[in-house]
Amino acid sequence: MSKLFTLILVIATCSSLSAQSVDEIITAYYNAIGGANWEKVNSLTLKANVEQGGMKIPIEVVSMRDGRNYTEITLMGNKMIMQGFDGKTNWSTNFMTMEAEKSSSEVSENAIRSKDEFPYAILVYKKLGYTPTLLGTETVDGTPCHKIKLEKKTRMVEGVETPNIEYIYIDKESNVAIMTESEIMEGEMKGKIGQNKMSDYQEVNGVFIPFSNSQGIKGEEFQTMQFESITVNDKVDETKFAFPKK
Repeated sequence: MSKLFTLILVIATCSSLSAQSVDEIITAYYNAIGGANWEKVNSLTLKANVEQGGMKIPIEVVSMRDGRNYTEITLMGNKMIMQGFDGKTNWSTNFMTMEAEKSSSEVSENAIRSKDEFPYAILVYKKLGYTPTLLGTETVDGTPCHKIKLEKKTRMVEGVETPNIEYIYIDKESNVAIMTESEIMEGEMKGKIGQNKMSDYQEVNGVFIPFSNSQGIKGEEFQTMQFESITVNDKVDETKFAFPKK
């Protein structure tokens, strides 16, 4: 065996040993944000003030481990649910009529399919049967990241079972996710890439949660929400998840 071939073999072997597998990267991410402490978290309550038209609008987002969630805003002292999901039915408030309206059966079906992804789909991929694939390294806003493709349960789009792919970018140094992206399947933005950037991780009862969340379309402007408080396992008003009875 030539010395050159031996050297190439050694280099290749060292590279394979040092390279992280996708499972190791996901485990490092899980541990970086609190690891097993997440098993004690049954709900998240996020609060912020959003400036709109010169007004500060208080907003509260509640997410439960079982998938139920709601987003509530306060306008001129009046509280109203913008969007709710009780585990079976998704619904929202029509701001023209101020009436609660049930979402289409397709929207509710897709919500049901993703309801077990708490706290993040990539962290429970084994339980849900999702498939992660490491695509290599990519830079996000100057930060080198592991890029992971996550194939999730298919979603319904205009009556058709459609692949449901999410890309997760994990900071190679801090081991936390700093961006996710996926293709928008419906509406005016159909075909464009939606991005969600996370930063300002802070500890809350043993788990680390991003207090800054920026959402937008790839290559376009982003809207940032800075949460003023995030709490875990608060007492929750169970009636807020369900479609209100008239």
